[in-house]
Amino acid sequence: MTTVPPEGRRPDRKPEKKAESRVPRLDVPREIRSPLWGRVLDRATAPDQDRLGRFAERFARFMGTARFLIYMTLVVAVWIGWNWLAPEGVRFDNYPFIFLTLMLSLQASYAAPLILLAQNRQELRDRVITEQDRQANARAHADMEFLAREVASLRMALGEVATRDFLRSELRDLLEELEERQRADEDEADPTAD
Repeated sequence: MTTVPPEGRRPDRKPEKKAESRVPRLDVPREIRSPLWGRVLDRATAPDQDRLGRFAERFARFMGTARFLIYMTLVVAVWIGWNWLAPEGVRFDNYPFIFLTLMLSLQASYAAPLILLAQNRQELRDRVITEQDRQANARAHADMEFLAREVASLRMALGEVATRDFLRSELRDLLEELEERQRADEDEADPTAD
């Protein structure tokens, strides 16, 4: 004789796992890394990634300002002006301005990955916000459906409830009927009145 546990499961069966836990979610980023080196590097740089990410966001935010453009324009103008108008002995980058080109390329080569890192972090934040918005919308939709059902049930219930006008008309009918009975009773009691 076997006893059935409270949930209705048999003791020899293991609880079934949800299929959702095995299916990867589409709104969660999949990490791309090599099997060995990626894990070692992730563990070693995990605290620094957040710091680097914050720096990248500040850097990208600064590069998108008018102040940065003005500073960059001033640096290039002073560089060209110095190397074009200064005496021959104090110039450090002559006319083709190769060193200036090298410095601008170096700045761009560091700026591009930092800007991409900042964009990736913003994308992850946007995904989280989108998921929260989706959940809030689903809750609001469920609340609206519940309220619509409640309003419909109230309308149905009000259809069965007597209204003030209905009660007045019924009372008038009863009053007229009582008056007719009273007259009929009076006529029966006094047959000579006619």
